[in-house]
Amino acid sequence: VAKSLKNHLNLVSIGNICRSPIAEAVFRKLVTEEKLEHKWRTDSAAVSDWNVGRSPDSRALSCLRNHGIETAHKARQITKEDFQTFDHILCMDESNLRDLNRKSNQVKDCKAKIELLGTYDPQKQLIIEDPYYGNEKDFETVYEQCLRCCKAFLEKYH
Repeated sequence: VAKSLKNHLNLVSIGNICRSPIAEAVFRKLVTEEKLEHKWRTDSAAVSDWNVGRSPDSRALSCLRNHGIETAHKARQITKEDFQTFDHILCMDESNLRDLNRKSNQVKDCKAKIELLGTYDPQKQLIIEDPYYGNEKDFETVYEQCLRCCKAFLEKYH
């Protein structure tokens, strides 16, 4: 099997309608701005199956639009194949990390490096809190964290 020329990044949260689609859209925009689309395959997924097929939260979409970013993402649950095809699976909090590590242990040839997206935050904010029960300001905080982390991650792996 030929090694893919692309790096594969999957961003994961509990439901794939708030944090992870924001992170995915932010990373895509950075990759596009750096003219690196040909080098990256980017996706996002959920640990749970609660929102499969749903669009991102309207507040997440509104936040992204405020920053000039559109997304047509539909929520999906992470699969065994994700652990075999993605180089990096970055998640938002310790609960996601525990769930992903548990799931990855059931996959024979897991190649994904599983980490917290916040590991890359220059401001050292390790956890990206779920804004679902919050307000627009909380979504903006998620956006800013994702932007910092994604920039630092891209710099490291570009």
